[in-house]
Amino acid sequence: MMLELASYGAFFLTVALTYAVIVMGLNVQWGQTGLFNVGVAGFVAVGAYVSAFLTAAPATGWLGGYGLPIWAGWGAAFLAGGLVAAAVGRLTIRLRADYLAITTFGVSVTVQLAALNLQPLTGGPFGVSQIPRPFGALAGQALSFGLANLALLAASVLVLCLVLEHLARSPWGRVLRAIREDETAAEALGKSPRRFRVEAFALGGAIMGLGGAMQAHFIGFIAPENYLPMVTFQVWAMLIVGGSGNTRGAILGAVLVWAIWAASSAVVEALAPAGEQARAAALQTVIIGVALCAILLLRPQGILREMRTVSRRIRPSATETGPSSPPDAP
Repeated sequence: MMLELASYGAFFLTVALTYAVIVMGLNVQWGQTGLFNVGVAGFVAVGAYVSAFLTAAPATGWLGGYGLPIWAGWGAAFLAGGLVAAAVGRLTIRLRADYLAITTFGVSVTVQLAALNLQPLTGGPFGVSQIPRPFGALAGQALSFGLANLALLAASVLVLCLVLEHLARSPWGRVLRAIREDETAAEALGKSPRRFRVEAFALGGAIMGLGGAMQAHFIGFIAPENYLPMVTFQVWAMLIVGGSGNTRGAILGAVLVWAIWAASSAVVEALAPAGEQARAAALQTVIIGVALCAILLLRPQGILREMRTVSRRIRPSATETGPSSPPDAP
């Protein structure tokens, strides 16, 4: 019993961390730059299908299945997500937030429909199976397999978190926040809002593509119904609950919201009659919505609010250091 619980705990955290990667991509776009992307599911799908296309086993009637290593699939997914996001960004980044949201939602729906109908490339409604999983040799030992995958995901999330926090403290990251807060002032200082926004949109899309590839390899199967707009809703809820503009908040929000989602699924399965479970599954969305409303009312900035980041060359004022700060030595 304990081994089963430990195996499930490792699987739960592994899936939650794949969402954390996707949420960190959204945090670059919205939290750091203020770009309202409502098509997260589309960029996640691009990464998942590109990696599956390159790394899955060959199959009859499918053009993909080249059997490449998993790391090659992850790299290709990162590049594909970034390229698609850069192309979308160059065409739409000048739009107002509401029009950008509509456009990115349309892109997401288009990608999902393409995955559903381009059967030679995506497997169509049957999806893609036999996607290689990391540490597949340990698949017969549930606990070892789960812990090995969890360790790989935790290390990947840690590295990505450190890189993004370094970028947030860099001049590039400060320009993004300056554009988010006052585009006119940033432009008056010689910065190009359009260029920086496209760069942030491309980086966020690349990270979302990487997250999609990670999910595909840890689950081992993808299909078009995995990338419905519900995915975008989940990722936005994770970012708002954890704290927009804070990379650590993005990780915390992903784990918390995924825990609520998994717990509500178990409750629905236990309480609803067998014939009504499909309808009762909608209660999961209601529960997440209620949790989101509670967070917005109690902590509008999320559980972990955005940390103030300034240049290291700027010395804090006396009011910020407080009266207990020691005076400068003579």
